[in-house]
Amino acid sequence: MVHYTFQFDKAQLDSLQVPAADFEEAEQLLSAELKQAILTAKDNISIFHSKQVSAPEIIETMPGIKCWRKSVGIERVGLYIPGGSAPLFSTILMLGVPASIAGCREIVLCSPPDQNGKLHPAILFAAKTVGVTKVFRIGGVQAIGAMAYGTGSVPQVYKIFGPGNQYVTCAKQLVQQEGLAIDMPAGPSEVAVYADETAPPAYIAADLLSQAEHGADSQVLLVTCSEKLVKQVEQAVNEQLSALPRKEIAAKALENSKLIVVRTEEEAMGLLNAYAAEHLILSCSNAEALAEKVINAGSVFIGNYSPESVGDYASGTNHTLPTNGYARAYSGVSVDSFVRKITFQQLSNDGLQRIGQTVIEMAEAEGLQAHANAVRVRLK
Repeated sequence: MVHYTFQFDKAQLDSLQVPAADFEEAEQLLSAELKQAILTAKDNISIFHSKQVSAPEIIETMPGIKCWRKSVGIERVGLYIPGGSAPLFSTILMLGVPASIAGCREIVLCSPPDQNGKLHPAILFAAKTVGVTKVFRIGGVQAIGAMAYGTGSVPQVYKIFGPGNQYVTCAKQLVQQEGLAIDMPAGPSEVAVYADETAPPAYIAADLLSQAEHGADSQVLLVTCSEKLVKQVEQAVNEQLSALPRKEIAAKALENSKLIVVRTEEEAMGLLNAYAAEHLILSCSNAEALAEKVINAGSVFIGNYSPESVGDYASGTNHTLPTNGYARAYSGVSVDSFVRKITFQQLSNDGLQRIGQTVIEMAEAEGLQAHANAVRVRLK
């Protein structure tokens, strides 16, 4: 791993694990304002995700037969945090907070270092804040491999979380084929916006660019019934793009993107549900009503004052979401992503007497005599 870190990240390391001194240094390097922003975001994410926890409920399906289900945290999870052109310390909050709430005993984090072998101080501050237990300076495919199989220093985990580029996504899918769990196929970012003429073009342009700047392989989509709005948004995008520090990256993403004019609102919603965007923004006069018609999306942002970037950072919902149409079958990360749900049952003698003949009849009909005998021997 040290070899690959030098080959791909140009960092010469003696040890892959981040030393304790780096965490102390990171806290000193960050401004008080940024540290407070991280803590505020963490609080909101904690409030939202803590409500996803429910106590086990014992259900008596028949007299003397009790069944229940209990959530148990996955013992060891791995978090991958991109750290190249954009160190996504916000993703640590989105993954670390629900992992802690779920009760995961060990939370391992991997992120690529800079050429000096350092991680961005905000990554280290966020990791410490949410209770990450070990942080390693490894990025890319090699980080996924290290967490999937374990190394001399990196422990093997039972499930890997976190977004990444197409190579990281492919690596996650490959290790999944060998039995390791992953959160979801979460690749390059995407946003779809449905807007009518009540939406300010500058707002729409800003939302489109906020996703386009993630990477050259990101995709943004505007769907509207107004040709006039399309022209206004194009102008606003060009004006805002020129002022962005990451304008070259955003411009490449825009080459993969579309502005689509449809005839009716129904046609627009049909298209958007088929597209199944990671992020869906409804910037229109009847946004709340349209939100009820959404059946495929990772996360929905309702109205002109709900920019996607708020969900990316601090409103409380999770920003680790399915992309590339996977929202048709996958959900975004939640506390449920970090737990296994184990079922329990307990029968009294009376309960077994009541249900025993039912089980015997079914088992014998399937030709499984030993199953029937496991009940019959107790009925005697």
